[in-house]
Amino acid sequence: MPAVRALERLDVNVPVTLFVGENGSGKSTLLEALAAAAELPSLGTSDVGADITLAAQRRLASLLRLAWRPRSRQGFFLRAEDFFGFQRSQARIDARILREKNESLGIATEQSVATAGGMHVDEEYASRHINRYDARSHGESFLDLFSSRVKPRGLYLLDEPEAPLSPKRQLVLLSLLVGAASSGAQFVVATHSPILLAFPGARIFSFDDVPIREVAYSDLEHVAVMRDFLNDPDATRGGSARLAARELVQAKEGPGGKVATQGSVRREFGMIQAMPEAMVLT
Repeated sequence: MPAVRALERLDVNVPVTLFVGENGSGKSTLLEALAAAAELPSLGTSDVGADITLAAQRRLASLLRLAWRPRSRQGFFLRAEDFFGFQRSQARIDARILREKNESLGIATEQSVATAGGMHVDEEYASRHINRYDARSHGESFLDLFSSRVKPRGLYLLDEPEAPLSPKRQLVLLSLLVGAASSGAQFVVATHSPILLAFPGARIFSFDDVPIREVAYSDLEHVAVMRDFLNDPDATRGGSARLAARELVQAKEGPGGKVATQGSVRREFGMIQAMPEAMVLT
């Protein structure tokens, strides 16, 4: 990841800092390393310090020197992809607390013993208790978690938080970010979302450049591509598919040479171009 290797200094001295770049550009890697260096708890199935998939990020964290004004002791690190695992983990904890409370009061319930199928007591509780999470949409639960956990003067590192959210709910998240930032919370967010990238007063750093550089919202490729598409979907769709086809050919070149021909890529993207009409439901 050339952008990360070339990094010497990065000032995140505003309430909201945004990392933007293509997949594999290093924005998530740096965010994970920051979480490890700041010793932030993770809202996921594994803590940053114990997650076996983050060993390289912990090595990178050991090379980082963080300067605080002042040092924050509150906050968390959240990868949207870990959110469902966090929900299930919380359901098990809540279920265990409820079971222990009932047992301390001498309340016998059908969950007081393992089921005939051999399910562990806490698993039985969790399978029932998690229904209150499942009753709401993934996006609703995500926003509920976010709004209930964010506190003033905390540091919050978010990796692609838009993933479980519709555009409308991304606007809700943007509003929550604005409110929390005005109360003294600080955010560093890796995102592809033109909506979240529009945060007023945020510093935006592009990881598509080496070294990493600050960019204006109006200069972002993510914004330009989305604006062009929305202004003229029919005209833009073909051009976007052709551009994606060229990038796919380049991506499939490796030590063994090209593994895809221009013709096969054209056929692949020609089918994709036809999909919007084919998938209209009436």
